[in-house]
Amino acid sequence: MRGGLWTLLFLIIFIIAKPDVNSLTRGLWLVIIGQLWRFWAAGCIGRYRGEQVKALRLATWGPYALMRNPLYFGNFLIGLGWALMAGFIAVIIFILGFIVLYVLIIIPYEENFLSGKFGAEYESYKSRVGMFAPKAGFKLKDLCGEFDAKILWQSERHTVITTLIGTCLLAAKILF
Repeated sequence: MRGGLWTLLFLIIFIIAKPDVNSLTRGLWLVIIGQLWRFWAAGCIGRYRGEQVKALRLATWGPYALMRNPLYFGNFLIGLGWALMAGFIAVIIFILGFIVLYVLIIIPYEENFLSGKFGAEYESYKSRVGMFAPKAGFKLKDLCGEFDAKILWQSERHTVITTLIGTCLLAAKILF
């Protein structure tokens, strides 16, 4: 249900949006950075990710050395960019919606799965790496690791298409 709930959150933002050229410019930078961040994270997983929670191995390098949820951090940046395009009320709604959707529902579910699958390895990783921010003791060498650019189109095409459509719809609201 991640995709459906994300779409619902976008629709709420879209309905209340009152974008102007300045807000579009500010928000667009976050959208671009968010999508690039997602590319980095998806390439480090090295396999297609879909709606189901699944993992062949625990990724602990690249953006996963900085935070346990870099894909969702990318979503946060994209959504915050859209909200900035839409206006102040949309920012508040987005942040609250993101907290409920990701922090209270999706991430606990996925962390339970990862804990069950990887056990002590995941618990150790979880104690060293924050949900959305690095913890003390982070080492730059941990950013290095496997990256598979070939997986990006398969894994990220839906997100890229959704991000482009959402951004264009918000930009079109200036005209209407």
